[in-house]
This record gives sequence, structure tokens and C-alpha cells, in this order.
Amino acid sequence: MTDVKAVVLRAAGINCDAETEFALVTAGAQADRLHINRMIEDPSLLAGYQIMVVPGGFSYGDDVAAGTILANQIIHHIYEPVQRFIETGKLVLGICNGFQVLVKAGLLPGVGFGGKARSVTITYNDSGRFEDRWVHLEPQTDHCVFIDPGRRVYLPVAHGEGKVVTSDEATLEQLKAGRHIAFKYVDAEGNEGPFPINPNGSVEAAAGLTDATGRILGLMPHPERHVRPTQHPHWTRLTQRPEQGDGMTIFNNAVRYVRENL
Repeated sequence: MTDVKAVVLRAAGINCDAETEFALVTAGAQADRLHINRMIEDPSLLAGYQIMVVPGGFSYGDDVAAGTILANQIIHHIYEPVQRFIETGKLVLGICNGFQVLVKAGLLPGVGFGGKARSVTITYNDSGRFEDRWVHLEPQTDHCVFIDPGRRVYLPVAHGEGKVVTSDEATLEQLKAGRHIAFKYVDAEGNEGPFPINPNGSVEAAAGLTDATGRILGLMPHPERHVRPTQHPHWTRLTQRPEQGDGMTIFNNAVRYVRENL
């Protein structure tokens, strides 16, 4: 059986790295939390892993804009090693602040969307405030290795800048045509709707994006915060209690993919 090694990048203000490490270990991976400065000092470290995760939190206090400073560190110091990592078939996951980082570093939605110029970005919630609530997500693609197609999941969000926007209508059509929208915000029956169903006003209710390969995923909700069934806000009233929380599907699928393909 292939040993699966995952790295969780840390930086000042990141606060979900321990939970993300726990989720990866629960899925069967060996996981390390590594500060971005260590990766900058020795970029060859990345080659020793098959999964890279940029976790949630408030990297560098969201100074300038959410995820921007960490994204710039990736662009200016380790962009080539990250590109080689992706080109060799490995996996990248960005959660909440990590999603913002991947978008602002040009890794999502990927090639053909203006690269570092960014024709897709993430900005302030329409509500004008921090949103902390549970949401339903409906998968929108069958080519992303992290996702169980057709499986609606229930995860928490906690962000002030979660609105996915595009520079123009043509870019939005390109996102849809290329199956880059990984998840949409929906209600319990799978229907799109206004706030609070869509907690931030994202275009097309987009809660996550994937690249053309399906091996990079960024999502605004937090799968690492729903890995145990008891983390469900209504777990004592559930008639059927699963063995794991919905968020584990993301991590289980990643580890399974590495074992079967790398």
C-alpha cells in the first residue's frame, strides 16, 4: 500500500492547520504541518509529499486582502516547485483562506483564466459582515478527485471575504463550460437561493472551484470542521448517524486517489 504524505502549510494567522492535519491522518495519510518559511528556505521539501493543503484561518491577519500575502509568497518564492508538484499528478487543496490563496496565486481556476492577472477572484460578502453558519453543498462536476459526484454535503462556513466573482460574463461562461465550479451553495433539497442559502453572494452560488485536471480544489466551507458525526449541529436528533462527518469525503477521496494513482 502506498504511503500517502501530506503537507499542511502554516503561516502567521493560520488557525485550522491542526484540524486539517487530524482530518488527513484520520483518512490514512501521514501529515506534517510546515511553516511557509521552511518551504521557502528549502523548496525541495515539497517533492516529498503527494498532497499539499493550504488550510483556513487569517493568514497574516488578512492584511491588504484575504490570502494576498501568502499568495504572493507562493508566487515569488515557490511557484515553480508548486507547478512541478501539480504537473506530476499530485493534489492541492485550499480551504477558506487557503481557497483565497489558491485563487490569488493564480492556481485556481487554473490555466486559461489570466494566470496571475486573475480574471476570477474572491471578495467581501454581500452581507458586509463575517458569516458563520452551516451550509449545504451540491457537487457540480464529476472530474474533481476530491468529490463524490451527486453527494450533497453539509459543512460550516466562517468567512468575511467569500464571494467568488468573475471579471466578465465570458469568464463566467468559461467557468461553467469547463466544469470549474466544484460545489454550489444549495438548501437541504438541493435548490439554489438567496442569502442565507448563498452566504456570501458568490456568482452562480459557487462555493468551490477546481482546475481543468480536477486535482486542485478550493472551497470556502470547512470540511475539517465536520470529520466526526458529533460535530454535526443536530447530531443528537439525527435518525441515521454516519460513521464520519461529511467533510471526511474530501480527505478520504484525496488519500484514496494517491494510493491508486501515484
